Amino acid sequence: MLRYVLTRLILLVPVLLGISLIVFLIMVFIPGDPAIAILQGYATAENVAKLRAELGLDRPLVEQYFNWLGNLLSGDFGRSYNLNRPVLDELLDRIVPTLILAGSAMLICVFLGLLSGLMAAVRQYSWVDQTLTVISLIGISAPSFWLALMAVALFSVHLGWLPASGMFTPYGDESLGDLLIHLLMPAVTLGVVATSVIARLTRAGMLEQLRQDYVRSARARGEREFSVVFRHAFRNALVGLVPVLGLQTGLVLGGAVYVETVFQWPGIGRMLVTAISTRDILLVQGGVMLVASFYVIVNMISDLLQHALDPRIKA
Repeated sequence: MLRYVLTRLILLVPVLLGISLIVFLIMVFIPGDPAIAILQGYATAENVAKLRAELGLDRPLVEQYFNWLGNLLSGDFGRSYNLNRPVLDELLDRIVPTLILAGSAMLICVFLGLLSGLMAAVRQYSWVDQTLTVISLIGISAPSFWLALMAVALFSVHLGWLPASGMFTPYGDESLGDLLIHLLMPAVTLGVVATSVIARLTRAGMLEQLRQDYVRSARARGEREFSVVFRHAFRNALVGLVPVLGLQTGLVLGGAVYVETVFQWPGIGRMLVTAISTRDILLVQGGVMLVASFYVIVNMISDLLQHALDPRIKA
């Protein structure tokens, strides 16, 4: 187990380096001059040249990349020119709301996805299975941003049941109850696609396990159906589902960009949209690297959990 963990940790290094290079190159080749975007009405030739020198944009690309990477490794994410504050401070302020939203969405995904998949597999071809299949197919096909807009129109505008935006009520006491009310609609919207994917794969995995000989043997021994399904079939199906949960975490983090924008949730996704539109290079690079690092680490943890459930899996 220790060897497996060390191998996975070592493999993180080239993955993160590759991500950093891709993020850097994307920002470099985006059309437009960041200095002009930052200066706007003050973008005279002299001011642009001065700001480009301060940002290091007048240096060769290789030198720019390694300077940025070296600062990143030392914990210096740079300074946001639009916000006039360190990038790291802004990321730390924004990451908590994003983790609350993404974590809540994943709890919904795991609970409803596994439960729906189990029910559909146990009652194969019944009306329960057919209904859940149709719902999951609709959920997979519906874009998160469209669901968010429809949810706002229905539950906020027409019915008035839930707040349309924000994390807390303005000038409120920022209580847990207030947070949950504001969190419900964004979390459910963000988790719909991932829930549907998990439900479909859980159903497929459970059906495969329920057809195995060891399940027939357990039933022949007179074990209760509950024990057969959960103790035997579900436990083995879970080995293949753990990596799927890790991948869906990345889907949820990616979808947070749209959902946070629609619901005005003060997280990293909304911050990235604003930073990209204003060409705030260091803020975009730092935000994408942070989200990508979380995604890679979560997938590593899911691989370790899968290995713990089935030690036969090799690195």
